Amino acid sequence: MDLATLIGLIGAFAFVIMAMVLGGSFGMFVDTQSILIVLCGSLFVALMQYSVGQFLGATKIAVKAFMFKNDNPEDLIAKIVEMADAARKGGFLALEEMEVDNSFLRKGVDLLVDGHDADVVRATLQKDIALTNERHEQGISIFKALGDVAPAMGMIGTLIGLVAMLSNMDDPKSIGPAMAVALLTTLYGAIMANMVMLPIAAKLGLRKDEEKLNRRLILDGVLAIQDGQNPRVIDSYLKNYLNEKKRTINVDD
Repeated sequence: MDLATLIGLIGAFAFVIMAMVLGGSFGMFVDTQSILIVLCGSLFVALMQYSVGQFLGATKIAVKAFMFKNDNPEDLIAKIVEMADAARKGGFLALEEMEVDNSFLRKGVDLLVDGHDADVVRATLQKDIALTNERHEQGISIFKALGDVAPAMGMIGTLIGLVAMLSNMDDPKSIGPAMAVALLTTLYGAIMANMVMLPIAAKLGLRKDEEKLNRRLILDGVLAIQDGQNPRVIDSYLKNYLNEKKRTINVDD
């Protein structure tokens, strides 16, 4: 569970709702017509830009903003160094029995065990990185599209409310409800875009960058193992992927 995403979402809505309650009645900020225009309208307009499968898949992608957590790079480095030491002592077949939780690292290990040369290993893993990155970009683009469309649908709702209000100026009772639709659709559009869709897109972008960094680290580690490099050299090399404060210098006697 990503606490930052959850706390941020709940906190933002809590303060907005608190402001609504303190401003009078929460009920006056609820309008079914405005919700239909913004929420349903935004979903269907965004759907036009993608296939049904891609759009429905965005729900699964959104879970990564709340639940998914990438492997710690320091743990990956430690695992790769352990594997390098095992490979130097027992050959690549010794890696087959090692427990590897990361699926991408497992894929790299299997390529080594199967005896593929460095070019095949590099090309296979680089292709995996590129295709995974494309899938992430597609999911991010869907939420960005929803973030772009929601304020526009809010403006459309505002125009609908203004037209209804102006066409019924002779009936004072209809002016209030029409004006409420006009203002609330703009509010809903702003909330949907800036408090939900765009933050999720930004968090998914962060997850994408973290995963890509980890996979590049694994790629370099697997190739270093295949090249038979010293585990200490591999450890020092891969720690370039870490923040400078997290790097440690190992001094051998």
